[in-house]
Amino acid sequence: MQPKKIVILGTGGTIAGQSAFPSNNIDYTAAQVGVAQLVGAIPALALQGDLVCEQVAQIDSKDMTFAVWTALASRVQHYLMQDDIQGVVVTHGTDTLEETAYFLHAVLMPSKPVVLTCSMRPATATKPDGPQNILDAVTVARHPGAQGVMVVCAGVVHSAVLVQKVHTMQLNAFSSGDAGPIGQIDENGLKLLQNWPADQQIRAQAAPESIAALNLVADWPRVEIVMNYAGAGGALVDALIGQGVKGLVVAGTGNGTIHEALEAALLRARAGGVHIVRTTRCVAGPVLARADDRFPIAIGLSPVKARVELMLELMLLRP
Repeated sequence: MQPKKIVILGTGGTIAGQSAFPSNNIDYTAAQVGVAQLVGAIPALALQGDLVCEQVAQIDSKDMTFAVWTALASRVQHYLMQDDIQGVVVTHGTDTLEETAYFLHAVLMPSKPVVLTCSMRPATATKPDGPQNILDAVTVARHPGAQGVMVVCAGVVHSAVLVQKVHTMQLNAFSSGDAGPIGQIDENGLKLLQNWPADQQIRAQAAPESIAALNLVADWPRVEIVMNYAGAGGALVDALIGQGVKGLVVAGTGNGTIHEALEAALLRARAGGVHIVRTTRCVAGPVLARADDRFPIAIGLSPVKARVELMLELMLLRP
């Protein structure tokens, strides 16, 4: 039986970056090398005839847009629906990788593997980390039983819900926090530490309709993130209300706590119809509910992922 295909979708990022000096891993230009060229330069993959490469976008991920998200989700869903496709790999920049991963998780909930990967060094580096990360991502996508949206970086497999970028320069720049990663990859292959992300059939079955609806959205609802800190006030919230913001995610201190002046402004915003969700600026640990809570909690989500979830809710894209 002929093996099923793995699709590799390129979106740019450092993994496709170039620098005039191979020893310089900071002063480079992202999103210069096409995904087919990246894959073709990896001998272990070049010998495989069951790979499909497609360039969906070519951007620095700090400049990620909703239009690119929509296009990417559409292409991922297109391939997932084909019987001869085993899984999808997405090459991506590290800066907004966790947001893109959560977005794909939220709108697709796939029963096949969707594996995002990246690099901390450009393709022209003396020792680029991108080739190994791509190879590892394909290994995960081919693993029997693999499903759900994941991130692979530096030999570690993270779930889309938990993954966060936690370091500016280290090759192993991502963490899954207290829960830990799904698995690890070494010379012996993939070692699972946890179960694959849960397959939620209701959401997965609704994915084509969600993608079709996304393609009809001209303007996504504006949702912003505000942070709590010593001396925080409500001026920013009041300004955002005046600009017509539809939702606010509060990155609170500690267990999602909010300064009284900021809280007063948030209450004014809610009275005016703005949707408020509370999270924490802490890297690890969930926000636990209290009896005197005034705003709902984005359970287990970082501020940037809570923002993605709230936008989808405001677009009525949650089944």
